[in-house]
Amino acid sequence: MRIALDVMGGDLGCAVAVKGVKLALEADSRITSVLLVGQEDKIRPALREVGLTDSRAQVVHASEVLTMEDSPVEGIRKKKDSSMVRAIELAREGKADAIISPGNTGALVAGSMKLRRLEGVERPALVCRMPSRTSDFVLLDAGANPVCEPSHLAQFAVMGDLYAREILGLAKPRVGVLSNGSEESKGNDLTREAARLCALLDLNFIGYVEGFDLFNDAVDVVVADGFTGNVVLKTAESLGYAMMQMLKAELTANPLRQLGALLSQGAFRSIKRRLDPEVYGGAVLLGLNGNVIKAHGSSRERAIMNAIRVATEEVQHGLNEIIVRRIRAANEHLAAASPNPVSK
Repeated sequence: MRIALDVMGGDLGCAVAVKGVKLALEADSRITSVLLVGQEDKIRPALREVGLTDSRAQVVHASEVLTMEDSPVEGIRKKKDSSMVRAIELAREGKADAIISPGNTGALVAGSMKLRRLEGVERPALVCRMPSRTSDFVLLDAGANPVCEPSHLAQFAVMGDLYAREILGLAKPRVGVLSNGSEESKGNDLTREAARLCALLDLNFIGYVEGFDLFNDAVDVVVADGFTGNVVLKTAESLGYAMMQMLKAELTANPLRQLGALLSQGAFRSIKRRLDPEVYGGAVLLGLNGNVIKAHGSSRERAIMNAIRVATEEVQHGLNEIIVRRIRAANEHLAAASPNPVSK
């Protein structure tokens, strides 16, 4: 199992990414190699600083860095020797089984199109795993496609259902389209037509779900356009962080509360772990002829380690082969059920 990691794309420097690689290699002997893609004169000192001597960590030099300020399409086109583009090229050339980047999301999505879409897939989608009250759910699209057609959302539902089955281990995931209410009269033209298409497919489709349902164990796969999904993702992350900060402030307000906090520290640690986005590693870009993981720009070593874990899981489960079969069946079913061609 060979993983290409863009070590230059994050906000915290390549030493943090290298630390995450060290943790991942120590935890998983099945990894054949991690290709550290970036500027060699910065990666080599980081290897020495971290003490990473595992021969499975291999440096692949890339002279340029694609920043968050770069225009996604222009950056991919002009910075051909950037660490992100080189990582993508390694996958396209068959030298890596998966790509991980904490860099510019738009550039990663645009650049990864070089891998080409899987047969029958209209648009790839970013899939995020998120915590609910007692379990997890998946949200897609989390930012790859700000503008979508109903057929795109229907395919997202199929891919999300598959991801929940394979990765979350759910036998019959509950799939819902995100709307501003659960009633059929709610939503807009996009969500109404998407819901109609999803109801025709071989899914455990429960109709519309609203924001209140997401973190209340009411749904396993939440389908939305990339604009809405990305707003939900970032709002949830911000709220989780704010809640932990408020809780910390209140629990240290006086000695009595501090004593109570000390007695409950195990419970608070568990809650912190459940709300910590680093536990999930990154979002998976499903629907491409390759395995692409988008890590958070501010990922620390534990997040990089978990992103590598997510990449290995995706490769092991052979998700792409199953997606091709499921999307082909869904497209055929929709074509047979509808007198009008499904929009693309």
